[in-house]
Amino acid sequence: MTANTVTEQLTAAGRAIEHDSFSIIDAEVGPHAYRADQWPVVRRMIHANADFDFNGLTDFHPQATDAALAAMLGGASRIVADVEMICVGLSASRLAHFGLGTHQFISDDDVIARARAEDTTRAVQAMRKAHRLGLLDGAIVGIGNAPTALIEVVRLIRDEGARPALVVGMPVGFVSAAESKDLMAELTEVPWIVIRGRKGGSTLVVAAIHALLGLAEARQREAA
Repeated sequence: MTANTVTEQLTAAGRAIEHDSFSIIDAEVGPHAYRADQWPVVRRMIHANADFDFNGLTDFHPQATDAALAAMLGGASRIVADVEMICVGLSASRLAHFGLGTHQFISDDDVIARARAEDTTRAVQAMRKAHRLGLLDGAIVGIGNAPTALIEVVRLIRDEGARPALVVGMPVGFVSAAESKDLMAELTEVPWIVIRGRKGGSTLVVAAIHALLGLAEARQREAA
């Protein structure tokens, strides 16, 4: 089988280390119930944090990976994130291969002003701005830092008809983090990937999206 070239490490030494890491995870993880298209996502998340708890805590909407790959290969043009860290963490060359750009609005002056005026968080207003600009529909939305951003995305889907292609909902924390992910996982209108409980973070969102990009490249090669 021909290996991925775009979504792999750029040097042979780097690829060997990453592949050895994946082999170690496969050997040590023990039993899991993830499908063949889901396990690479969970494995890369474990790789990002050396935390085997993500075997079990990670939950998928049944159509999550298919929806992600369809978006990446079918002309989705954007990833909308709650914080800049996600945008910076994603590989520019991998995104460029699929024509994907990134957007985040957490530090925009108008977002800060609205958050102060309405006594909400910047994360809430950032998601509202993305929706006003028409950026949520068809996008891959990554939430790794702010539970209030994920709660707002759920509201926008339920009440205002927003339709992202996929929501990767993994905010970390002690206030509303677990609850926000449970709310997301109740939705049937939009596919999602979540981490149950308090664990999460922007690094895990990046890892999950990178894994999905790898799956998309493999499918792209199969179709060539």
